[in-house]
Amino acid sequence: MPKYQRIRDLREDADKTQTEIADILGTTPQYYGKYEKGEREIPLMRAIELADYYDISLDYLAGRSNNKSYNADTPLAPDEIKIIELYRNLSERNKGKAELFIEQLNESP
Repeated sequence: MPKYQRIRDLREDADKTQTEIADILGTTPQYYGKYEKGEREIPLMRAIELADYYDISLDYLAGRSNNKSYNADTPLAPDEIKIIELYRNLSERNKGKAELFIEQLNESP
């Protein structure tokens, strides 16, 4: 079962207690704590409530993206389109190198 480190990080970043978030979700602090520890799966409706509360995407909450507020309706900027076009022309090997490089850039201060 996954550990939902992100929900703990989001809660702590918002200076909230487990009790406060449990109240928002309509559950007990003990039950909510089991979500953070990965002892219980977060039901979809509660995940949606958390995403709405923190104003983040479900993909970010689930660890599928590092972009907190990705919105598919937001058009790409011209420089983003250019990067995508350049990426699509790379070999599979070089796509892997590019992804690694971008990840390293995102990790650096």
